[in-house]
Amino acid sequence: MGRQRTAIVRERLKNGHGISWRGFTSKPKKAWIVLDDGTTVEGKAFGCQRDVVGEVVFTTGMVGYTKSLTDPSYKGQILMFTYPLIGNYGVPSFSNVDEYGLPRYFESDSIKAQGTIVHEHCDQPSHWASVQTINEWLMAEETPGVYDVDTRSLTQKIRVKGVMMGAIVVDEKPEKGFTMLRESAKYGEINFVREVSTRSPKIYGKGEKTLVLVDYGTKYNIIRNLLARGFKVARVPYDSTADSILSYNPDGIVLSNGPGDPKQLKDPIKVARQLLDEYKKPILGICLGNQILSLAAGADTYKLKFGHRGQNKPALDLANRKCYIVSENHGYAVDEQSLSKTDFRVWLKNIDDGTIEGLRHDTRPIISTQFHPEASPGPYDTTFIFDVFKKMVNS
Repeated sequence: MGRQRTAIVRERLKNGHGISWRGFTSKPKKAWIVLDDGTTVEGKAFGCQRDVVGEVVFTTGMVGYTKSLTDPSYKGQILMFTYPLIGNYGVPSFSNVDEYGLPRYFESDSIKAQGTIVHEHCDQPSHWASVQTINEWLMAEETPGVYDVDTRSLTQKIRVKGVMMGAIVVDEKPEKGFTMLRESAKYGEINFVREVSTRSPKIYGKGEKTLVLVDYGTKYNIIRNLLARGFKVARVPYDSTADSILSYNPDGIVLSNGPGDPKQLKDPIKVARQLLDEYKKPILGICLGNQILSLAAGADTYKLKFGHRGQNKPALDLANRKCYIVSENHGYAVDEQSLSKTDFRVWLKNIDDGTIEGLRHDTRPIISTQFHPEASPGPYDTTFIFDVFKKMVNS
């Protein structure tokens, strides 16, 4: 029955239709969340009923579940939503695109999270753009979900003990999950960037000035913001050499967001170091791009206890003392003390825990942010970062 449903979903979506489950009735199967510390949490399965392993993380965002689940930065992670009801406005069509041909309501071409955990999911959404429920979408994308879970309690556990590996198991008993965890690699040991980066260069727009976007797992809204400012964008694979990047004769370079431990990306760090040495034009780093720039300059990064994932994080500009509300999704941060041996200085800081939110180069037109200035989901308070970068490029 599951394969039959998935086939129907894919066929209807391919033809631009919505989904109706009339004629399909089944009792939800029991599902388990199994954590590395021995915790087991019982729930009910929805979406694709299969077993997966990933790092269990939580996001405090109240809206934008379609954008969060398709954010490539969540590759390798099981995403838990703290907002209690997910799916109430359904899932729109990927064919709903903007003037640049990019899907309006998604951040990549498919769900990137390993799985999802929610308290409750809505099977009767209400929104003019909705073509299917979140349950149907997860099924079509072969992504498992667990609902009827006390997400508040599970979030509190992660805040106290830190993020940890976990498994989603669709079974009467959870024991299989412990075997899966023993046999699986840890999140920080895997290079997820190679799985989400573009495999070949792509060109967007027809602006007079060209930016090269090095794709470590870029979100569509980064591309959209660059195009909206009149640039031509060359999106290149994460493992591009410095020579291939510079062959576009770019007026600026953008290092994108992406998943995983930045220290796994040894070759991209070497390329970024070469760009710092040889390229004198503007560079912008976002999220993982911020960390790669820092490592390339000789700084260090470290893993946060439970990361920053949400849409209401406070970032203070140390120069003008303005505080911005920003969207974030990261589990690693730049070590501030290690910046003393570089030419980078702290630009913005997180008020909650003092972690670095942005950097500026002492003498060069290079800036970076740990948060997502493009938001999506989240507030657009800091889209001005792209304007700052545009001024650097134009000058």
